[in-house]
Amino acid sequence: MRAVIQRVSQCSVTIEEERKASIGHGMLILLGVEAEDTEQDIEWLCGKVARLRIFDDEQGVMNLDISQVGGEVVVVSQFTLYASTKKGNRPSYIRSAPEPISRPMYERFVARLGEVLGERIQTGEFGADMKVALINDGPVTICIDTKNRE
Repeated sequence: MRAVIQRVSQCSVTIEEERKASIGHGMLILLGVEAEDTEQDIEWLCGKVARLRIFDDEQGVMNLDISQVGGEVVVVSQFTLYASTKKGNRPSYIRSAPEPISRPMYERFVARLGEVLGERIQTGEFGADMKVALINDGPVTICIDTKNRE
């Protein structure tokens, strides 16, 4: 499982000119799922995201997590995080899990993150053509791959 986490001052997801999600201060999480991902990947990644200290404390040091700042979260499915550009110029997405695997994993990730944070998680729409607008605060962008946790 791969996540690109962006600290945002605002973020929105629009689908066919309809606003699906909108937050202020918080995180945008782009989530990619690989066929080999498991429930353990979900659990580990949710814990890591919840404890990730990327928000400034009173001294301006990134020392606070999302709960400590009362931030909001948007999660967007992003199969292109597994793009391979080894051959040619057209990316291959063969490592991305097919929809029957990736959709339930994405939905379980969103549900589990909501449980861990005790907050409602806003989302895009799986498989939709989404327009994601954000103001990256910092900028702060963190990439996490559950296969690199050890």
